[in-house]
Parts: sequence; C-alpha cells; structure tokens
Amino acid sequence: MDLRPITNNQQSQYNKLVTHVIQSFEWGKFRRCLGTQVLRYGLYKNNQLTKAFQLTLHKIPFVNQYVGYLPKGPKPDKELAEALIKIGKENHCAFIKLEPDICLPSTVYRLPSDFHPSPKPLFTKYNFVLDLTKSEEDLLKNMHPKTRYNIKVAQKHGVKTEERVDDEAFEIYLKLYFETTKRQGYHGHNKNYHRKVWKTLRDAGMARLLIAYYEPRTNNHEPLTAWMLLNFKDTLYYPYGGSSKTHSEVMANNLTAWEAIKLGKKMGLKKFDMWGALGPDADAKDSWYGFHKFKLGYGGKLVEYIGTYDLVFNWPVYLTFTAIDKLTPLKIFLLKLLGK
Repeated sequence: MDLRPITNNQQSQYNKLVTHVIQSFEWGKFRRCLGTQVLRYGLYKNNQLTKAFQLTLHKIPFVNQYVGYLPKGPKPDKELAEALIKIGKENHCAFIKLEPDICLPSTVYRLPSDFHPSPKPLFTKYNFVLDLTKSEEDLLKNMHPKTRYNIKVAQKHGVKTEERVDDEAFEIYLKLYFETTKRQGYHGHNKNYHRKVWKTLRDAGMARLLIAYYEPRTNNHEPLTAWMLLNFKDTLYYPYGGSSKTHSEVMANNLTAWEAIKLGKKMGLKKFDMWGALGPDADAKDSWYGFHKFKLGYGGKLVEYIGTYDLVFNWPVYLTFTAIDKLTPLKIFLLKLLGK
C-alpha cells in the first residue's frame, strides 16, 4: 500500500470513501478555520485510492510533541497502523488517539498489537442509530409509549417547528445551547467553534437548524428548543442542541426529535445518528442518563463501537500526559486540547 496526502481536487474521491461527517472533507475545512492542523491521507493499491482519512494535530504544552486525533476513521488494520506510524514519526507525535467508526460484529474484532486500549475515550462507545427507511407509522410504533404521548402533548399545546438556515436562527440556537450547558453543568464548545462549524457546513449544504416554537394565546412565538442537524451521505446527525427551561410541560424537545426524524426521511436519508449514548445497562445515576433515556425513547438501535485506542510513540510523554488525570479531569483537558 502506498500512503499519499490527499489534495483539494480529490474532495469527491475522498468523501466517497469516508463514512462519518467528522471525517468529511468539509469537516476538515471547518477545523482548519479554527487554526487546527489537519492532515488528510489516502492509501493506494495499484495506483487506486482504496482508503482515506484525516487526523488533527494538537501541541502538547511544554514539550515539542503533538497529539494526533483520528475520530470516526476507517478500520484500524495493519495497513492503517503502518500508515499512522509513518505519519506520527514525521509529525513528532507522542501518540495518536483513534476512535474508529466501526461497530462490533458478532465476533470480537482483533486489532493489530500497535493499538493500545485507551484509558480515556472522547466519543461514547455506544450510540443510537435510527432506521429512516421505515414508514412513519412503523417509526411511531417502535417508540416508547411515553415518547409518543409526549409528542402528542407538544402538538396539542401548539408547539411548531421550523427548519431554518439563516443567521437569526443561528443566534437563537446559540442562546439556547449555552443556556443549556450552564443549566446542566456540562462542557460545551465555545461560540467561535459553533459559528465556524455552522458557517462551513451550512455553506456546503450539510447543516440546518430545527427550532421549536411555543405559540400560546399571546402569540409571542417563543423559541423553546433548537437543534443543529448535520447531513453527510445517507445519514442525518444530531450533534448539538439546546432548550429553554420555560414551558417544559409542552414537551418541545420530543416534538423536535420527531420532526428531525421526518426531515431526514424527507431528505431521502437512511439513518438518523443520535451522536452518543450510554451502554445497555445504563446507570440511572449517571449524569448523562437523562440524554440517554430521551434518545432511547425513539426506538433506535443501540450500537457498540470497537472503542478508543492509542498508538504510542513516546511512552514517557504519553504516561505523563495521562497522569494529568490525577490533577484535573483529563477528558475535559483533552476536549479542550483536541477541540472536540
């Protein structure tokens, strides 16, 4: 196999081979807008491009070393290991973190010994994926009864949704997103991150907003929920969203999810990727359980990925970096460092 950089005029070829929006050529453009170093490569066999991927490089403080990050990439086989070893050494990487877009099959998948199970994942190991090729009737039938009930409650209260791509709608989304992160106390990307991902992917026809409004008798058209939805190939993704704490009784979130599903069907897409979930034995005390339970209600398939792995080049730096976990939550540190 021959490893070569991917050029800008290979965008179409590249996108045909990658499987997730985070690996898309357009996502790489967005990351570069943030000042992140993005490397794109292809593996060739008999002069034919057979595998493609992109990774980002992130400077480790105080040392002349980098972390490479390859999320939602291809199968981590021997060929990929050899390619990443070459890339890592050329770019002074202490290690490269991989989170492949590969689900566990019925038999255990064996990785090359170069890839070590990581102590700190960034993406969740589980996710809900909904089959959009089913009829609306079947999709509703597969939902939890409480979820179907909540959708009807929202409709009864006059909640309406709008698909929008304008700047005013984005400001509504931004306000609700940060209201939610503050209220629920979780780490979120900064405003610049959201503006860049929105502009880059919207301009490429790969992003839209779905906003749910409450229309009581006063007719003040109050926005209650806003989701950013991304589309790539045959999949609609729900990565980011926010909601108001007011009028929670009208169940605007439930209707927004249902309208997102219908939008995906209208766009002719086959899958609705809900971005992440807890495992099959989710702990009700887990801080993310509310998100998990909400997504569970829509009847999607709970898929399990093969996990997170580190390809290590400099063990002393890697172990020191990992030891930061004793001083501060490493996942938050990594999220900030890698800009995820």
